[in-house]
Amino acid sequence: MSPRGRLGLFLAGAAVVAALFTVACLGLPPFGGAHHPYGDRAVRAAVRHHTSNAIASVNFDQRALDTLGEETILFSAVLGAVVLLRQTADERRHTPAPAAVRPPIRRFGLLMLPVALAVGLYVVAHGQLSPGGGFQGGVVVATALHLLYIAADYRALERVRPLRPYEIGEAVGEAAYVITGLAAVLAGSAFLANVLPYGTFATLSSGGTVPLLNAAVGMEVACGVVVLLAQFLDQAVQIEGADGGGSDDDGPRGPGRRERA
Repeated sequence: MSPRGRLGLFLAGAAVVAALFTVACLGLPPFGGAHHPYGDRAVRAAVRHHTSNAIASVNFDQRALDTLGEETILFSAVLGAVVLLRQTADERRHTPAPAAVRPPIRRFGLLMLPVALAVGLYVVAHGQLSPGGGFQGGVVVATALHLLYIAADYRALERVRPLRPYEIGEAVGEAAYVITGLAAVLAGSAFLANVLPYGTFATLSSGGTVPLLNAAVGMEVACGVVVLLAQFLDQAVQIEGADGGGSDDDGPRGPGRRERA
């Protein structure tokens, strides 16, 4: 297709999107009004299904299919990074030299690691009760592990995050979400419908399928972020070209290079 044709196709599509967006905006309630039909329906549905966090109810119950798409986007992004950043034939790995970390930083980082892990797991487990959930908690859990890189060195981080289990965990989290949806179909309802008992309001067992989907997302996000960061850190710290320079040709990176300045 010629540049003129591509431009014409883009302008036609943009005009359609602009028209639909304008119509949608004109149908919104006025700013500052007391009538919020979508919000009112969402809150009522959340209370009816015993999910005290209305946002979690929207994400994992009322619009669970949309959340599956968002989870799949992250899964695909991590898979793409693994494929694109894999070690090639003209690259080799070297063991990075230990980085000098001041004792106060080391102690503080090692002290905060279990605290950050506990906070991340708490945010995932209580997603249906309070602000947070699988996406937020998963990022906190993955970030907590990387405190070892800051407080110790890259080798210490590698010992606690062998990539194979995390790659499997990401796939399991993605699959668990889909399987939960298919279980609802086998139960005679719609895909990803909330078919489990709703439990007691404002308890960990409340919300029906919401806690299960939330946990699946938390597992997928935590493992996916660990795998994603591992690809970038490997490129920056361990992998070098055959000529001894960085794999991205950004300067020398020999075996004696420390992983942090």
